[in-house]
Amino acid sequence: MSRVIAPLFLIAIGVGWLLSAQRVLPGVSWIWVLLLATAGVSILLVKRLTRTSIIVGPFLILCAIGSFLRQTGRLSAEVEIPALIIALGVLLLIARLAPLPETPAKS
Repeated sequence: MSRVIAPLFLIAIGVGWLLSAQRVLPGVSWIWVLLLATAGVSILLVKRLTRTSIIVGPFLILCAIGSFLRQTGRLSAEVEIPALIIALGVLLLIARLAPLPETPAKS
């Protein structure tokens, strides 16, 4: 599964670049938003569900969503940052309470 990371990042960069060039929702840094989301999905796909991946993957996806909403004027930074801190705390709590392995199982 780790063989798909580089192609996923290239696709995200290309799509972000194309969306920016075509002025789809001007003012949104599509490359940044899509890279965050792709990184989050990649972590979940590659690392499988571990205590680390259940925190980092969804958090990066939430960061991408928050960044998009802030750049389109639907969310202020005063709301985005505390919401991300709360989400990180919830993800940390889930990781500590869920019966997940510390590291991925060896294949």
